[in-house]
Amino acid sequence: MTEEQIDMELIREAGKIIRDGGLVAFPTETVYGLGGDALNPLSSRKIYAAKGRPSDNPLIVHIADQQALSSIVGEIPGNAWKLAERFWPGPLTMILHKSDRVPRETTGGLDTVAVRMPANRIAQEMIRAAGGYVAAPSANRSGRPSPTVARYVAEDLAGRVEMIIDGGDVEIGLESTIVDLTSDRPMVLRPGYITRQDLENVLSEVEEDRTLMEADAGQAPKAPGMKYRHYAPKGEMTVVKGVEEQVVSYINERCRECRDAGRRTGVIATDETLSGYCADVCRSVGCRHDEEAIARELYRILREFDDEAVEVIYAEAFDDSGIGRAIMNRLLKAAGHRVHLV
Repeated sequence: MTEEQIDMELIREAGKIIRDGGLVAFPTETVYGLGGDALNPLSSRKIYAAKGRPSDNPLIVHIADQQALSSIVGEIPGNAWKLAERFWPGPLTMILHKSDRVPRETTGGLDTVAVRMPANRIAQEMIRAAGGYVAAPSANRSGRPSPTVARYVAEDLAGRVEMIIDGGDVEIGLESTIVDLTSDRPMVLRPGYITRQDLENVLSEVEEDRTLMEADAGQAPKAPGMKYRHYAPKGEMTVVKGVEEQVVSYINERCRECRDAGRRTGVIATDETLSGYCADVCRSVGCRHDEEAIARELYRILREFDDEAVEVIYAEAFDDSGIGRAIMNRLLKAAGHRVHLV
């Protein structure tokens, strides 16, 4: 199915599954989501069980109409309407104070709710068919790289969901930006395609949670991806930072050591450096200066390393401004914040 040719009969069937308490995996412009009825606590419990996800890790409620906010949010601040006008539909999630209509099973026990209006037309039609409120984390087993194609959804969740809608490759490849609007100053809790600068162009001043590029704090997560190891391949992964020539030299030395020890290695490189590596499996995420391409390729490459039984992975670091900040956030989470400076 494509956004230009939507099978409405299949969409209606998916909507009925969700209304009846079942689960449907579906494409969005960011990654594939695992959808259930956001207003049904049993559906949210099913989502946690299917993913193997900790129940204090909040789910994002997906809507298809801005006016749907009023039913699930206690009070909608002016900043929320400003951001919705500029970025919805799109890859932005806002955290707001929830209404009593949203069960705590959906919000990870919190009094706040995370809400997003996706741009993908397949997602929009399915949300409408499902009743307008779909709780949907990424459609993968908890901790794994998020799926950007339906094949990896099936690999993780076959037998755990009633339907998987194949909408082809996603457009962006990284999860949505999450901004908390429940305090005096808006705060980014997860970076994404919409950058801090984009947000500040609308709201003037936006802060960032201090754990974005650091190891997790011990507090309960207010948004998906804050507390637990996420986006991780099966192999042990290290991010290497430094001057390009020294990074390549260090990684090759480690790869030779691993080969001598009988361990299969993989490297996440760029077009500029790919030919310089000697790992068993080398993959380029694209040109170093094309951050959108890097974002699209990252999770696919991590999944391919799993397909090829890579045991040890080394990744080049990237500039952490703009979309690069989201890329580095995901790399650091995937590596469990294992970083080496050269």
